[in-house]
Amino acid sequence: MNDFGQSRVEWAVVSSDIGPLLLAATAHGLVNVVFHADGPVREKALGQLGDRLGAELVESASGRLAEPIRALTTYFAGELREFGLPLDWSLCAGFNRQVLRELATGVPYGTVAGYGDLAGRVGQPRAAQAVGAAMGANPLPVIVPCHRVVESDGGLGGFGGGLETKRRLLALEGVLPEPLF
Repeated sequence: MNDFGQSRVEWAVVSSDIGPLLLAATAHGLVNVVFHADGPVREKALGQLGDRLGAELVESASGRLAEPIRALTTYFAGELREFGLPLDWSLCAGFNRQVLRELATGVPYGTVAGYGDLAGRVGQPRAAQAVGAAMGANPLPVIVPCHRVVESDGGLGGFGGGLETKRRLLALEGVLPEPLF
């Protein structure tokens, strides 16, 4: 692929059961998912993405994003439990990347893990707070399921998409009961 194709990021905003999601993909895979991607949130996310990747941003719901969009639609329909999409990890590094990769492969659909448990899995058992920071910096929420990380006492903990979004994702996966209304 030529340099133009490598430095181009395709993006689209798609509706979902948890509100509009901005999806962005490079030639290497899905690079970013942003919650609540209406107006100002979308514009801010696109500006940051262009700056961080030094890339041309092109709106397109086909091409690189066709499979991620199909996968998310199937996930929200309750028919997909594992995404298996190519991911571009270039928006995270070091400890955060290590934790997020463990989360992506080691905490399956319908289960949860504690912040401290995840810290132990990456060989840093005292780094529960740093795991929380890694969850907050996750550039690929839903796909890399930070909603599955909870407090050791069973509390939900924090969530960049808001606690109601976390509850809805955990209910979709059968971890929490569906809301009554």
